[in-house]
Amino acid sequence: METTFSLRRKEIVQDQPLVSTIKQRWPGLFFEEEVCAEFFRINRIDLKSTFLTSLDNHTQGLLTMYRAKARQGRWNNLYKLLEELDSQNTEALGPHTQAMKIGILEVTDSTNSGPHPTVVNVAVVLEEEVVMDNLGDFTNAFMMFFGLLYALNMEYPKDLRYTFEAVQKIILNLGKECTARIQSLKNKLLQV
Repeated sequence: METTFSLRRKEIVQDQPLVSTIKQRWPGLFFEEEVCAEFFRINRIDLKSTFLTSLDNHTQGLLTMYRAKARQGRWNNLYKLLEELDSQNTEALGPHTQAMKIGILEVTDSTNSGPHPTVVNVAVVLEEEVVMDNLGDFTNAFMMFFGLLYALNMEYPKDLRYTFEAVQKIILNLGKECTARIQSLKNKLLQV
C-alpha cells in the first residue's frame, strides 16, 4: 500500500471517487492496520496512540462537563448512565491481583449454568496491576504477556522458567542455546 500511496492519494483528492470504487480498487485500505498506516502517511501522526492518549487525557474533563449538563436537567438518559457508571466497582480485581507479581487473570461469569464458565475478560497482571485487559482469550493474553516480559525486560518467574524457555526457544525460535530439558522437548516435538 505504501508503494501506491502517491498515486492513490492523488486519485482520491483529485477525482473524489465513491467509497465503493476505492474499496474495489484498494481493498487492503479497509483493514484496521492499513487505516492507521494511511493516516500516518498523510499526517505523520500515529492514529491509535494519539487518539487513545488524547481520549485518556480528556476523559475526566468530558465526564465533568457531562455531569454538569446532566445536573441541569438536560440529557436525562445521560444522568442515569453516569449514575450507573459511578456505582460500578472498579476495584473488583484488586483482591485478586494482590500478591500476584505477574500472571494472567481470567474473569468468568458466575451466573453461567453450563459445564464450562463463560470467560468475560482476560487480563495480564504485572506487579500486582492489570496492565492489559479485554484480550479476548487466553492465547492472546499469553502472547501479550510474553511480549511484555520481553519489552519491559522482566525476568521469567522462577517456577515457570521452563515454560517460558520453551516458548522462547521452541515457539518463537529466539536464541539457540537451551537447557537439556527444553532440548529434549524440542527433539520429541521434531519426532512427532
